[in-house]
Amino acid sequence: MRWTRSTIAAAAIALSVVLFFAINIVSDTWFSAARLDLTEAGLYTVSEGTKNTLRTAPEPVTIRLFFSEKLSVKYAAIRAYGARVRDLLRQYESISNGKLKLEIIDPEPLTEQEDLAVAQGVTGAPTPAGEKIYFGLVGTNQASGREVIPFFLEDREKYLEFDVTNLIYKLIREKKPTIGIVSNLPFDTGAGGMAAAMQGRSRSFMIYEQIRESFDAQFLEQDFDRIPDKIDVVMIAHPKPLNDKTQYAIDQFIMRGGRALVFLDPWSEIAQVSADPAGAPLEGSTESSALSIEKLMNSWGVSIDPAHVIGVRDRAQRVSFGGDVTDYVAWAAFNALDMDRKDLVTGELTDLNLGTFGAIRHLKGATTTLTPLLQTTQDTMEIELAKVKGSPNPDELLRDFAKSGVRYTVAARIQGPIKSAFVVPPPPTLPADGSLAKPLPPQLKETKGPANIILVADSDLFNDSFWAQVQELEGQRVPVAVADNHILVLNSIENLTGSSDLISLRSRGTSNRPFTVVNNIRRRAEQQFLREEQALQQKLAATQTRLAELEGRRTAAAKPGATKPSELLTPEQETEIEKFRAELADTRSALRSVQHKLRRDIDRLGTWLAAINTLLVPLMLAGSVLLLAFLRRRKPKPTGTAAQ
Repeated sequence: MRWTRSTIAAAAIALSVVLFFAINIVSDTWFSAARLDLTEAGLYTVSEGTKNTLRTAPEPVTIRLFFSEKLSVKYAAIRAYGARVRDLLRQYESISNGKLKLEIIDPEPLTEQEDLAVAQGVTGAPTPAGEKIYFGLVGTNQASGREVIPFFLEDREKYLEFDVTNLIYKLIREKKPTIGIVSNLPFDTGAGGMAAAMQGRSRSFMIYEQIRESFDAQFLEQDFDRIPDKIDVVMIAHPKPLNDKTQYAIDQFIMRGGRALVFLDPWSEIAQVSADPAGAPLEGSTESSALSIEKLMNSWGVSIDPAHVIGVRDRAQRVSFGGDVTDYVAWAAFNALDMDRKDLVTGELTDLNLGTFGAIRHLKGATTTLTPLLQTTQDTMEIELAKVKGSPNPDELLRDFAKSGVRYTVAARIQGPIKSAFVVPPPPTLPADGSLAKPLPPQLKETKGPANIILVADSDLFNDSFWAQVQELEGQRVPVAVADNHILVLNSIENLTGSSDLISLRSRGTSNRPFTVVNNIRRRAEQQFLREEQALQQKLAATQTRLAELEGRRTAAAKPGATKPSELLTPEQETEIEKFRAELADTRSALRSVQHKLRRDIDRLGTWLAAINTLLVPLMLAGSVLLLAFLRRRKPKPTGTAAQ
């Protein structure tokens, strides 16, 4: 066979096609789990926490992925997400060194596989054709334990690794750590309290639900003389003022080496939330808990001002007020720059939403060390409680804001030796039946080792509306996080119980990237024009009032038979009316101009970004092509050699 240029070209094309398919088949078989992760936070790279969990599993675990492979062909988003889940699970299986067995099942309609999926607790999402797409995960261990992810929601894709690793972790751990909760917040009933629970309308806080999933959560009444030995961590969340007997019990728990997670609040909005149509707070609710454990706080060497909350102007949340959207400085949206990046609890958090929170101060002469975990910026101001109670005015708070230049601590870790808050134990309370009280253990005067306490000067972070959008799926409530409030709480408990493998996973979830430049431009514009806008609004109102008065006077001054304006008012009054009408038109025009200026810089930035995104890349490509063409033309042609 003679090889011509045509046959060589045809053969090259054929070989290229064969090579293309061969590479795809080999890569799909051998490298399907491989990926190049270019995200800043490494969202698609298996974390060390996951690797450690899989490699140290004490027993084999079987996980079954139920995914409707054939039915999902028409739904590109679900199919792509399914491929990612499948690839991730194969990575897990490879990392586990044989301790994780993966089964992938396609539950086609009216098959035994579909019956198995339903029996295992996997939820099907109905399609327009009346069929159901299954996309869930079931994990089992040798002790008949079972954990289920009923359906992989696309909104939770950023939490995929945590959800899967958490399922495996629950199957391999020996027992759940026990958390004792001391609180006056309606964690288990939600805003409606017991009245709503009795009517079947209760909705527990989602953070409490997540605590229950990962830990053995037990409520401790707010009146006790000892904390049971089985409690690993005590969580004190906005309690009512505790008596000496109860504070002594917590004191001795800390002396014995117990760990505490504490949330105290100078003004708790979540405690005032009620399902009552009139808006009345829950019966027995606590407005402030800043002084609820004052003796303990003194022994820990810290305090929270009960008379003020902290306003942070450059972290203010945007709220609707008076038909407009404005900054509410008493609610803050903190970002990664405000958090301790070295601490395991906050090291990978990106967003925290808090409301009417306080400031933690380290007392002079304290034996403890205080390490801030969350701090404000310096654009702060102390706000009296009266200004945030009832119906606060965000515009007024913003207008009267006076920068203090102080950076306040909102959350902190308290460590070091602590002496007991009590010189002698408080007298015991006799049982109601007249029997003798069970004797308390001998008092410990100081901690056996360094204490470890995490204190947060806020309780509103538990409010679902502050951090999540709660969706209903087949009767189950699923939170879609917009901030890391839940992660802060869960990380803190994990850290205090001594487990840190899940912390790095939880913190990989939120990848929200705020428009920092746009937000700064908007805030500067609002600060610059807010006073001018307010002055024009006042002038506009005064002009309208004066004009209405003159128009009313014209009517009142009307004479019988009078038909002309000159017969109703004096020429001076008519001139004044015309003057006020012109002034009213000028004021409205000026007000529109001010409101336009509020958007001008942001719109200008948007125009530039659009131009860059639209034109820059094509211009760069065109420039590269022209440059290459220019260089090729400048390349000297080879000179021929003289014939021999």
